[in-house]
Amino acid sequence: MIPVLCIAVSIFVSFSLANMYGISLAALGMLATLTTALTIDGYGPISDNAGGIVEMTEAGEQARARTDALDAAGNTTAAVGKGFAIGSACLVGLALFGAFTTRCHMTTVNILRPLEFSGLIIGAMLPYFFSAMTMEAVGDAASLMIIEIKRQFDTMPGIRNGTQKPDYERCIAISTQASLKSMIAPGVLVLGSPLAMGFLLGARGVCGLLAGNIVSGVQIAISASNSGGAWDNAKKFIEAGRLVVEGQV
Repeated sequence: MIPVLCIAVSIFVSFSLANMYGISLAALGMLATLTTALTIDGYGPISDNAGGIVEMTEAGEQARARTDALDAAGNTTAAVGKGFAIGSACLVGLALFGAFTTRCHMTTVNILRPLEFSGLIIGAMLPYFFSAMTMEAVGDAASLMIIEIKRQFDTMPGIRNGTQKPDYERCIAISTQASLKSMIAPGVLVLGSPLAMGFLLGARGVCGLLAGNIVSGVQIAISASNSGGAWDNAKKFIEAGRLVVEGQV
């Protein structure tokens, strides 16, 4: 609620003061904090990689506990950094939306008209469709990785006792190929949906599509950003043995 209310107040105040030019200035103001956002975003992966290094080198429980604490803080900072990106993306999207309506010589967008409303509900659906496609791609890549790891354990028994090294390059190739190939379809969805809507329903349909996409995308982005860090921190909380169930740890 709080991030959405902050974005809404920023949009209202900036538009009231300087119309769409104010929206553009507000977007530019949020983008001016890019260095801070990048610094916050960098903290999470660095602490996460440090924890992985500690675990692989068997540095001990005390070192792992410290990196877990840093990693838990990194999940929180990652959510904060993504909040910067979400807020600036909303403002920039609204500014570009205004530029599109200006180029199409539209002064208002009436969502009570069938074309605009049809585009609105389709646009509100697109972020969920995009998220489903990316999550499915991640699941497929994880399945391929598990199959490859099992194959290596079956064909290279020395991995278990440390006499053989795993084929890391094959696992890296699976993840990189999946990250490239699996993102083609979501990318086509993002680029093709406004074009398809423009050919089918015209500029008014695209206006509805963009409006629904911006509104729905902000909500799902904030939800996904916060829930991701919460899930990871919950896992670390349980692994640390702090979960109490029916009076027992």
